[in-house]
Amino acid sequence: MELTVSFFVSLLVYILTFLLGLPANLLVLFVYIRKARKHGATPNVVYALNLCVANLALVSWMPVKVAETLQGWSLPAAVCPIFSFFLFSSVYGSSLILTAVVVGRYLSIAYPITYKLYRRAHTSCLVSAFLWLLVLVHLGFAYIAEGGGHFVSLSEENISACYENFTEEQLEVLVPLRLEMALLLFLVPLVLSAFCTLRCLVLVRHSALPSVGKRRVLAIALSTLVVFVVCYLPYNVSHVVGFVLYTNVEWRSEAMLSCSCNVFLEPVDMRRAIKVCAKALCSFMPI
Repeated sequence: MELTVSFFVSLLVYILTFLLGLPANLLVLFVYIRKARKHGATPNVVYALNLCVANLALVSWMPVKVAETLQGWSLPAAVCPIFSFFLFSSVYGSSLILTAVVVGRYLSIAYPITYKLYRRAHTSCLVSAFLWLLVLVHLGFAYIAEGGGHFVSLSEENISACYENFTEEQLEVLVPLRLEMALLLFLVPLVLSAFCTLRCLVLVRHSALPSVGKRRVLAIALSTLVVFVVCYLPYNVSHVVGFVLYTNVEWRSEAMLSCSCNVFLEPVDMRRAIKVCAKALCSFMPI
């Protein structure tokens, strides 16, 4: 195995993801479970718990990813699809749940009275279940495209890899499916998140909030969008490039690194967002 810059960067990102992401998400999970038991579940708590579950699904497999980076895939072939399932479901599950958070934030500011009537934890649970189902259906099609379940293969360096190398027959199904996933599970949520964020910025700027409160809400809204773009854009761009070139792009693994950052960026962003936006919402509610 070549000791390249990419190798060391990948190793560093995976190790930091595990060391920072595991305690951060366990802490947030504990805080919100306790909050739900004490004060009852709210839509924000439901989405925060879903984000934690998605992040833990990714971070719990980071030791396996570190081992694969160091010596190739050494676990039984049957473990590979399970490993891939947790990784990819975490990526797209997190992006969709994050979009639901942004949309909910916009509705609470733009239509505070109407939104309050329908703002129920039960509704958020149904939304979360639908989003997870959407992700699972797409992953199911992706794994069927493997054609026989040959998830582990040898790279050009004769190193075993999990879900990295594909035959021409597999690519005929995977390439267009990846493009569809990038459009439906990333681009649509990105456009929706960008629209809701921009509308929030306009509404907050013209609100009765004090200047300090406005700056905090604006910072939260923008930081959520930045996390969304930084974490999920590179990997989904690899799907688009792969479709244009009709191949499995070589830098797809490197693009996946940015997705790992969400496991320690999202808990911090979510915690700050709920605190600040809960206070800000009061200024939009008539007395």
